[in-house]
Amino acid sequence: MRLSEHKYGTITSIAGPLLFVHDVMSARIGEVVKVQTPDNRQLDAEVLEIHGDTVLIEVYAETHGLDIKGTSVIFTDSVKRAPLSPDMIGRVFNGSFQPKDGFPMFLPEKWSPITGFPMNPSARARPVEFIETGVSVIDGLNTLVKGQKLPVFSCSGLPSKEVVAAVLKNARLIGGEEGARDERITRHGSDFIVVFAALGLTFYEYSFYKRVIDEMQSGFVAFVNMADEPVMERLLAPRFALSVAEYLAFDKGMDVLVIITDMTNYCDALREVSTAREELPGRRGYPGYMYSDLASLYERAGRIREQQGSVTMLPVVTMPEDDITHPIPDLTGYITEGQIVLSRELHQKGIFPPVDVLPSLSRLMQRGIGKGHTREDHRHISNLLYKYYAKGRDLRRLEAIRDLRRLEAIVGREGMTENDKEMLNFADSFEGEFLQQRAERRSIFETLEIGLNLLKRFKLET
Repeated sequence: MRLSEHKYGTITSIAGPLLFVHDVMSARIGEVVKVQTPDNRQLDAEVLEIHGDTVLIEVYAETHGLDIKGTSVIFTDSVKRAPLSPDMIGRVFNGSFQPKDGFPMFLPEKWSPITGFPMNPSARARPVEFIETGVSVIDGLNTLVKGQKLPVFSCSGLPSKEVVAAVLKNARLIGGEEGARDERITRHGSDFIVVFAALGLTFYEYSFYKRVIDEMQSGFVAFVNMADEPVMERLLAPRFALSVAEYLAFDKGMDVLVIITDMTNYCDALREVSTAREELPGRRGYPGYMYSDLASLYERAGRIREQQGSVTMLPVVTMPEDDITHPIPDLTGYITEGQIVLSRELHQKGIFPPVDVLPSLSRLMQRGIGKGHTREDHRHISNLLYKYYAKGRDLRRLEAIRDLRRLEAIVGREGMTENDKEMLNFADSFEGEFLQQRAERRSIFETLEIGLNLLKRFKLET
């Protein structure tokens, strides 16, 4: 191990954000590097590969105009670490963990590697306890559970940022069934924190999220990476966010909800870096290690046995070309525990949030609902709503194969049975009353009552 920094002026070539340094005596993968420019600026960088005495370095900033002869590289013999302190709460940072809110940097209590510490599988506790998002279709039918990884699959043009904003403002932990009935028992603020990482934002998206964050005032830590900022910051931001989440969860005993939007921008940045490194591409040009890279992020969510605190993750994935089999949502689905799927058809009908109930799923829902968590009849109500809505959707789906599902298009409602008409009416009412939720926040108790009243009105089994 080197006891001091080593400086080299042996850069042989510059290719985009990559620097090749020759005759390096000692270096290690992931080592933090300082690139000193001819005008005495210092750019952050990291060691990516080592081949003999040649080291490949990636710079976290624009390298255009760098002079090979006048630029030197300083190896620091340290890995990238995140400064951590409770003073982070209520602050906004950029993708390099520099303040973006105009306030000075806080004094760190500790430093932690941004890769985190691997969680022993045998020490993992099963995700339990309900997290109330305030969104009926999630809370009632696709419940988010503390310690879970539940992605939101969106498409271009759908209001994913509005859905994220609703969860950002309204997410709560509640204390059992009575907590669902009484807002005074909700736990929010000191022991429940939202860590928000926004990647590759346009200025319009940034202004939108800035208004949301300004309304929150506290109970959050935000990392914002703009589309015109260095691509490496897009890869660093979620790692900084998760390091913060792990610190607050497992050092401070808080329950942390991590929202990352948009993982597609992250994967595109990963592909850009891979292309610059001239690596062999995989599906759609993405690197073959994208699965393990995504897993290194997603698997940092969870709970630890006999320890307070938890990390729950809600990543947003925009599916290119509306294709759920695209490598990004496909690999995400393998790692995570369900999905919330947004529907273009519902969005065109003016439904918000436009969540497609049928392909959406929370695999850990059962552990976070029922007596002691939400309400004893939660599972029964959600099963009935799903059952009858599915029947109504089948009857009106024009592209379905069976003639029964084409019935309304062929003979109209007049030629259908009364029961079929009721199912169609129920599907319409379900979308207009249960799914439709513009500005109001609903508690889980209000959500279940809306669903129960809907079933009673149509005289369906309850």
